[in-house]
Amino acid sequence: MRSKRLITAVDSHTEGMPTRVVTGGVGVIPGETMNDKRLHFMEHLDDIRQLLMNEPRGHAAMSGAILQPSTRADCDWGVVYIEVSGCLPMCGHGTIGVATVLVETGMVEVVEPVTTIRLDTPAGLVIARVDVSDGHADSVTIQNVPSYVDRLDATVEVPGLGAVPYSLAFGGNFYAMVDLDAVGLPFDRERQQDIVQAGLAIMRAINETAPPSHPSIEGVDHCHHVEFIAPGSDATLSRHAMAIHPGWFDRSPCGTGTSARMAELWARGELPLDRDFVNESFIGSRFVGRLVAETEVDGRPAVIPTITGRAWVTGVGQYMLDPADPFPTGFQF
Repeated sequence: MRSKRLITAVDSHTEGMPTRVVTGGVGVIPGETMNDKRLHFMEHLDDIRQLLMNEPRGHAAMSGAILQPSTRADCDWGVVYIEVSGCLPMCGHGTIGVATVLVETGMVEVVEPVTTIRLDTPAGLVIARVDVSDGHADSVTIQNVPSYVDRLDATVEVPGLGAVPYSLAFGGNFYAMVDLDAVGLPFDRERQQDIVQAGLAIMRAINETAPPSHPSIEGVDHCHHVEFIAPGSDATLSRHAMAIHPGWFDRSPCGTGTSARMAELWARGELPLDRDFVNESFIGSRFVGRLVAETEVDGRPAVIPTITGRAWVTGVGQYMLDPADPFPTGFQF
């Protein structure tokens, strides 16, 4: 065998959504902060993301995380999040996968019944508390970065859909929340192509007319997620279809999307602190969220969310690139 690149990874899935946790073969990404590393990776090393996420090594809904030394003295590991759409500042299901892999592989000191892992992410400090029994990671609760509402009850003109009401919130990424009824679509996986196309049209319209921008995280200046809320959802149980650029659905309930949804419900006065909120994905898997504190983001009212979910290790792999491979960065189909 010959290979110009050899990357090791532990694969997992979090409530149905994959996380390929890269443990070796990338090296230390340059940058003084984890967001600096993310931006450097995007500009200079994106072929690695494409190799691992795209077909034939990945698939159209692939997601991953690259372990790095922390840039902060108060953290155990750093993480750069990758997926088919690019590099994210934060990924909730990915963090649950990372924490599970770190415990299951012994890459952190494992303490029962709870192992606490502090993670340096491009969006800031994220704390993962892993419930452990007999060395197994049973579930993970992450304390996410401050989440806030950018706009409530806005409207955007979308070609083919007309005036679409939406709200926009940040939970580690920006999310447009749209009632499925508002675009005349049912909460039905048989209509998934119609839903994802509506989501892409809404993203384009928002990014062309009123793109969001995080006040302190460089390069977080777009909306690539539309959280279509199913009829009957409320501040106790919400169901959704999460459409993501460039055209796929989150299989998990989406950790940063759950954080954004809770921030929206809190801003409306519907979800108080210290009350469980269940968010259900398009495939029926669930996260349990909770708001644990109020804070501010650049003067904006914000909240600190926690998300609880489960992940399972699915395999260990070594990914190679033959110099003669005609698809050195894979392909999208």
